[in-house]
Amino acid sequence: MAKHKKKKKHNTVSFGRILAVCALLLIMAGISHLVAHDASDRPSALPDDNGSVRIPAQELMKVVTNPALDSRLLNYKAMDVSFNPRMHEPNWVAWELTADETNGDIKRSSQFYSDDSVEGCAETYDYLYSGYDRGHMAPAGDMKWDATAMRETFCMVNICPQAKVLNTGAWKRLEEKCRSVARTDSAIIIICGPVLTDTLRDFIGDNRVAVPKRFFKVILSPYTTPVRGIGFIMPNDRVKGGMQATAVSIDEVERITGHDFFSALPDSIELAVEKECDFNSWSNRR
Repeated sequence: MAKHKKKKKHNTVSFGRILAVCALLLIMAGISHLVAHDASDRPSALPDDNGSVRIPAQELMKVVTNPALDSRLLNYKAMDVSFNPRMHEPNWVAWELTADETNGDIKRSSQFYSDDSVEGCAETYDYLYSGYDRGHMAPAGDMKWDATAMRETFCMVNICPQAKVLNTGAWKRLEEKCRSVARTDSAIIIICGPVLTDTLRDFIGDNRVAVPKRFFKVILSPYTTPVRGIGFIMPNDRVKGGMQATAVSIDEVERITGHDFFSALPDSIELAVEKECDFNSWSNRR
């Protein structure tokens, strides 16, 4: 009997220790859960001493898409695309452009193609005799650093119906200005697309690709001191007064499109950058 009781006592002590350890682990897990719950969802990026930010470009390229729009997120080598299968064009296209990437020597592809794996992707023939150009959102001129990146800008997921006077006019000059800014600011994040919150009544091709009335573009220079940004809203037509006449704050682009840009930035920087609109300062920086 004594032996039996001793064995029983030994089992009770061991079990008690196990319970104590489990309880301690549960308490620690609970504390960790509370800390994780209270922590911000933003990346752990803080301003550098010189006022720029340390956030991966991929995080800065993320957009909270207007929830009223149909969206399929696509990732290509150099650009991210929110594609709208109902409108047969992108909601937005985002990419980073560095100073080095503006100096590439890859020749222009010029071979448009449809991605059969993407629901609702327009066909190249939808644009034939439509009166509209196949307008790039991410321009081929920004992808001269890589053949694959260049070719993918000609995929129809990156294309919208654009009036020729816009495509070869103010829109093209803004693309060229962005390359100039990228060389000055070391790198920029660009996000652009059609304004699909407008009531659209014109469609082209067998797939009925929606013809936008306006286009937007937002540009962020995350590595300048301080961080700076600007937005543009351009009509799908001749732009009177040039690109500077279409400059607006990023806040205004968000109001018009319903998208949320650059939420990866620390709040204080995001609020300051998105309310500014100084075209001359942005354009003439040296």
